[in-house]
Amino acid sequence: PLLTLTGLSFWMFCSSTECKGEEKVTQPPGDVILTQGQTATLKCTFSTTDSDPYLFWYKQEVNSYPKFILFYYGGEVYYTSKFVKDRFDAELKDSSVPLMIQDLHVSDSAVYYCALRPTVTGNHQRLDKKL
Repeated sequence: PLLTLTGLSFWMFCSSTECKGEEKVTQPPGDVILTQGQTATLKCTFSTTDSDPYLFWYKQEVNSYPKFILFYYGGEVYYTSKFVKDRFDAELKDSSVPLMIQDLHVSDSAVYYCALRPTVTGNHQRLDKKL
């Protein structure tokens, strides 16, 4: 069977007092189509002023929410219990943190997101409803 893996990017949103420079992640557009048993490498490049960034990967299946796979920080990869190191891995290479998925299963078909911490921040203003 064919597997379709799609990559999308999480952009950083921050208030002017929180952003010190350009913080973004980019993934190539389009689908990666492979067959069961192959190895996939999903690319993600980033730009940050952080000298030791946190980089995250998420998987979103059809009609579901993004699920956290792993994050890379300080030369180490940290996994959730569902996504184990024997098939999922990431490695920092300059300004890139590709996700490698070995021995593809049909259940790996999904949209994969690369993110840079903080993935979403704001100016923390309060919203009140007027009666």
